[in-house]
Amino acid sequence: MIFRTQCIVLLLCICTLTAHAAKSTGITRLGYAIQMGAFADVNNAERFTTKLQTKGIEAFYFRKDNGVYAVRFGDFPSKEKARAAAKKLVAERLIDSYYIAPPNEVVFSQPKGPGWQKPPPDEFRKPSPSLQPVIPKEAAEKPLPKPIKDTRDMGAIAARTAERFVGIPYRWGGDNVVEGMDCSGFVRAVYNLCGLSIPRTSRDQFKAGDLIVKDELKDGDLVFFGASADKISHVGIYVGEGRFVHAPRRGEDIRVTAVSDSYFEKRFVGARRYF
Repeated sequence: MIFRTQCIVLLLCICTLTAHAAKSTGITRLGYAIQMGAFADVNNAERFTTKLQTKGIEAFYFRKDNGVYAVRFGDFPSKEKARAAAKKLVAERLIDSYYIAPPNEVVFSQPKGPGWQKPPPDEFRKPSPSLQPVIPKEAAEKPLPKPIKDTRDMGAIAARTAERFVGIPYRWGGDNVVEGMDCSGFVRAVYNLCGLSIPRTSRDQFKAGDLIVKDELKDGDLVFFGASADKISHVGIYVGEGRFVHAPRRGEDIRVTAVSDSYFEKRFVGARRYF
């Protein structure tokens, strides 16, 4: 009996420590979110996001596959609580129609080039599909095996999601919430769309996640820049081939830059992995 009690106490301690460790890193799985809006003009999406932020609501906007912009916000433990919050905002005439986004919803699971509404830059152009081999008649009866898709490669999904923001004049944060939050707000929004909540500022983001050396960077890792580990001033999302996507400064479009770019190479501090 005493041994069983000790085991139970030990398990409770381990669970408590694990929960505390997860909380201390500031990395959690996102709950239900509220999404609304169908803005054809990104400026209207920005203005609406700003309106919500002035009310203390941490919102961000993104471009959907159909080309219109949506605004998303919230992290609710249940669908009922998300719907109750949305109805309250409707009553206050802050929003009209809305959609409750469930946890672990992958908004962009398939690759699509950045700035896909216009011709993509040369560095993102994909090679033309290769010619398919002629299948002998006797082998035609056997279907070719389908490629295995790893739908749980959240790092790759985060990278592809980040690429979809390229060309968008992203202005989340800045004067509205905390000065200089556009770069960290951008990566936070991307991770939010991938179902993960990370700290708000680049300094806190750098303190979370697993340390990754530069030679081991993978899609979805965050790369940090600044004067030192205590003076992080910029962050972006690594998307492969030595490149990262980031929000340069308030009012400028999201863009792709090489990690080896002379400006950023001199200021590279480190990288973190969260998935």
